[in-house]
Amino acid sequence: MSEDCDEPNQSQGGVAFLLAQLGAHAAARFADRVAELDLTPAQAGLLRMIAVSPGLSQQTYAARLGTPPSRFVVLVDTLQGRNLVERRRGSPDRRSYALHLTGDGERLMGEMGAVGMAHEGDLCAALTASERSALRGMLARIAEQQGLTPGVHPGYRRPAG
Repeated sequence: MSEDCDEPNQSQGGVAFLLAQLGAHAAARFADRVAELDLTPAQAGLLRMIAVSPGLSQQTYAARLGTPPSRFVVLVDTLQGRNLVERRRGSPDRRSYALHLTGDGERLMGEMGAVGMAHEGDLCAALTASERSALRGMLARIAEQQGLTPGVHPGYRRPAG
């Protein structure tokens, strides 16, 4: 273990505190930004996951997100009702449904991409490009060491409040 993690600067808190502080701030700001697209963070996250890995079963997405099935069905129903995702009969198991973005969903993903870039730019405005790259690499190593699933926010594992 590095000594840097053992001796927090008392005026700002340690690394864990700063990560939690920034994480809560970033999550709240992101929620505000996607609300302008009439989305919740959970909806935005699922749309992103479907865009990155289209055609997987509902069960697979729910398992990857760690979301309880009842909560996941409501999430998909809402997005389908807005014509952002569609369920297609799975292959080879015709009893399951695969999820895909619709044309409207793909267009919204373009808007979300712009929102995400602006969000990251605002959060990292105090860093140079090389500092931002280094920070991302270090945070990815920490996330991997902690066993976190890449691209999945831990908030999916909690029931809706």
